[in-house]
Amino acid sequence: MSKDYYKILGVEKGASKEEIKKAYKKLAKKYHPDLNKDNSEAEKKFKEINEAASILTNEQKRSQYDQFGSEGMNSGFGGGGFGGGFEGFDFNDIFSNIFGGGFGSSRQRGPRRGADLRYDIEISLEEVFSGVEKKIKLVKEDTCDSCNGEGGTDLGICETCGGSGATVTMKRTPFGVFQTQRVCPTCHGRGKSVKNTCTACGGSGHVKKEKTIKITIPEGIESGTKLRVSNEGEPGEPGAPKGDLYVVVFVKEHPIFEREGSDLYVDVPISFAQAAKGTTIEIPTIDGIADLKIPSGTQPGTILRMKGKGLPHMRAYSQGDQFVKIKVEVPTSLTKKQKELLDEFDKCSKDKHPHKKLFEKLKDVFS
Repeated sequence: MSKDYYKILGVEKGASKEEIKKAYKKLAKKYHPDLNKDNSEAEKKFKEINEAASILTNEQKRSQYDQFGSEGMNSGFGGGGFGGGFEGFDFNDIFSNIFGGGFGSSRQRGPRRGADLRYDIEISLEEVFSGVEKKIKLVKEDTCDSCNGEGGTDLGICETCGGSGATVTMKRTPFGVFQTQRVCPTCHGRGKSVKNTCTACGGSGHVKKEKTIKITIPEGIESGTKLRVSNEGEPGEPGAPKGDLYVVVFVKEHPIFEREGSDLYVDVPISFAQAAKGTTIEIPTIDGIADLKIPSGTQPGTILRMKGKGLPHMRAYSQGDQFVKIKVEVPTSLTKKQKELLDEFDKCSKDKHPHKKLFEKLKDVFS
């Protein structure tokens, strides 16, 4: 059955060599076997696009294909008919885009660094104000003390990799042999063989340990902030650094204060008399008690600002404010004496019926 090489590459029949090159490069990235190790269909597809590009970039073979189709070609893929390869293709350019190295060169992956770890911690709003040091305990993989991470004693050269710590696999392609370098599966990159395996770690070079780590939480920290502790993650492959520990800080809700950035908000109830006459009252702040002056005639819902009584800005030499929302409490029950005094107060008031102002406004609206 004749193959449609143009369709395989996704190009029009009159496509230029540059368009074919571009289509091949895109598909090679997608279907290369090294990037699809467990996908047999990808390997099959990769062979097809190689075959198609090999024909369509060779003027003589393309002309023959356009006349007779794939069945009319003189020889099969990989034989003399396709042995000429691509015309005008820069293989180093193509494969460096896929693997980061030139065609035919080994692709070396360095030893992999250790995994990062995460630890969540809760602190109080008071600790946000002052900053705090915390000691945290966690169980994690760490270097084995018995073998110093070597996995055992009587070390020799690894027979699998010859001491290099890496193995090279070869793949034959229509364009030649492509080699890939990976960490040795026998010695895991050490390049050494162990005759006497460490009983403490079983030869892995690391064991689970409980470790206490001291962290410094800066003042003014926001809830959800991540703090990085370098080299306190899990150990990496031989020759690679450890991962990092990320401590995620969460701030507990406060029973009195609400926080917005570096500012604090608090509701404070006062009596009708205090609101009317004005007074000075003691107010709780995040670091103690402070005096707040209530102006005479303060209305319910008034917000008074206490400058510099909020939280410090993280890693800055400034501080937020505290905002006090005034709530005027109306008594739910009165004694006879209190009622008499309020009646007397009402008689002395210039504006005895302030609610009538609403009706006056309505008159203005309808007039």
